[in-house]
Amino acid sequence: MTGFGQSAGETEPGEEGGLWLWTCELKSVNARGLDIRWRAPGVLHWLEPVVRRMIARRVSRGSVSATVTARREWNAPGANIDRSLLAALLDLHESLAREGRATAPPRLDALLAVKGVIRSPDSSGEEMDDRERTAITGGVERALEALCETRREEGERLEPVLARTLDAMAALVAKVDQCADHQVGLLRERVRQRTAELLDSLPQLGEERLAQEVALLASRADVREEIDRLRAHVASCRALLDDSDPVGRRLDFLCQELNREINTICSKSVDLTLTQLGLDLKSETERLREQVQNLE
Repeated sequence: MTGFGQSAGETEPGEEGGLWLWTCELKSVNARGLDIRWRAPGVLHWLEPVVRRMIARRVSRGSVSATVTARREWNAPGANIDRSLLAALLDLHESLAREGRATAPPRLDALLAVKGVIRSPDSSGEEMDDRERTAITGGVERALEALCETRREEGERLEPVLARTLDAMAALVAKVDQCADHQVGLLRERVRQRTAELLDSLPQLGEERLAQEVALLASRADVREEIDRLRAHVASCRALLDDSDPVGRRLDFLCQELNREINTICSKSVDLTLTQLGLDLKSETERLREQVQNLE
């Protein structure tokens, strides 16, 4: 889920000669779900819901940080006068003078003091038109494409690593299966050795009751069902690696199920070798889970 994408550019100059310089930077790191963090100046307030929808359509998992900047510039150095607004103010004064509501001619300093008449090169509080918004949105789309590409590349690098881990787990499950053949036999031998002691110390314990207890212990020590489920989970993990849809959450769930079966095997074990194999399986499962956190 780690990725990075950026873009930068400028809009076409408007009628007044002004343009917007903008940059976009998108970063993503691991997260259980989708978390989008937004950072941009107030002039880009309209862009936040647009970017959130764009990211949600392309990304299903990860913490994504979106930073967009925009700065207004003018082709000519120094201040820029909005002549259309200045002309409108002069027309208004003439209209008022004809009505007898204004006598003295307007002072230049008073006209220039009207908000918006003078626009400086560092002005960034103006609204953007549709053309400028479209240009900046397109730049965000390019940054998002770059982000998704780096995430795809990371997934491609991780696929053989996950495959090797699953191979190691499959080999360990095969060894567990071999050990399971001796599990009941080892338990039977231990019970046989203790049977005489039990009968001597507990004469009231009948042989029939003792046989029932032995059968109960043997059933509890059987790990065949857990082995079958382990094989099924490993096969499901392999199948998900070939899936073109996001598989991170499903693999994360399978890791939990793998751990559940391995814990049960370890708790049933009466053989040190089987216990060690269970611990090795837990180690491989943890390695798999750590890598799965990097997948969408």
